[in-house]
Amino acid sequence: MSKENARLHRQFDRIGRAVPASTGFLNWVRQPSSRWVRIPLGIVLILGGVFSFLPILGVWMLPLGLFLLALDLPFLQGPLNRLTLWAQRKWTNWRRSRRKS
Repeated sequence: MSKENARLHRQFDRIGRAVPASTGFLNWVRQPSSRWVRIPLGIVLILGGVFSFLPILGVWMLPLGLFLLALDLPFLQGPLNRLTLWAQRKWTNWRRSRRKS
């Protein structure tokens, strides 16, 4: 397993800890045998994220769809991991600045 792939799997584990109800599904969809479900599901989630202005759909769908596609498209893993780490740093800094005020 490459370093980028290991980071991607850690991100899935983090999502599972944040939303415990999703852990079983995320473990199943990450298995190699679930590839034929994972790719269309990733595309549908990305499209749902693009149309997040509609009811029920949300921006949360876009990154989850990208994560699912990155499992099968290694060229997405590096940029997605870097973007995730950047977003986490920004979120942490923003929360710290809010606490200080």
